[in-house]
Amino acid sequence: QADLARAVGNGELELAYQPLLDTASLRTAGFEALLRWRHPVRGLIRPDDFIPLAEESGLIVGIGEWAVRTASAAAVKWPKELSVAVNVSTRQLADPHFVDTLVTALMDTGLDHRRLELEVTESALLRDANLPILKAISDLGIGIALDDFGTGYSSLSYLQRFQFSKLKIDRTFIMSVPENAKSKAIIGTVIDLARTLGMRVTAEGVETAEQFDWIAENCDQVQGFYIARPMPAAAIPGYLATEAALPRRRQA
Repeated sequence: QADLARAVGNGELELAYQPLLDTASLRTAGFEALLRWRHPVRGLIRPDDFIPLAEESGLIVGIGEWAVRTASAAAVKWPKELSVAVNVSTRQLADPHFVDTLVTALMDTGLDHRRLELEVTESALLRDANLPILKAISDLGIGIALDDFGTGYSSLSYLQRFQFSKLKIDRTFIMSVPENAKSKAIIGTVIDLARTLGMRVTAEGVETAEQFDWIAENCDQVQGFYIARPMPAAAIPGYLATEAALPRRRQA
């Protein structure tokens, strides 16, 4: 915990960016910023191993502010049609200064509010007090995506109570298509529901050509190793320069 508290100041935290591919144009629509911790002794530490500690200790508030600011500063250098998505935790939404933090980061970096998207999981919605915060963020023009959709027990109730801009179908459903008829039926139902409610749909965890071919016919966006692995910000210009190549041939 002491190491993590010093990580931001020591420059040990970094963001990797994974492309979100638009299935209609087969072009990159944006990137999701993924947090990494490069410890000077332990090496690269996976988010699953340190995010729970950051949540429990409250360090995630400062780390999250750094992530939004860093991602926004990177995205402002990209073509204007590209967005950047940043994951947001329950502790961040509970911070009374969170909305002000977002506004300040966008003003300081110059990123258009409409190019930022925040991803929240169902656990972040268990507190009813978070819903007004999400609405205030949405009113600013910032997108709100419901991440890992389908893994929680009350996802549908939140769709009734809040207008998300996007649903992200969890990779556990994607990994078994196109072979598993039940997974295909569930995904198809989710897509129909989202479109009826005016939301876009992203499939995450696409790792094979077969998955891509089926998903691309149904979802608005795809994300996963088949498209590209997460990359440092410095690699994005080169990646975008190869956009003329068919993404389905660009397996990582």
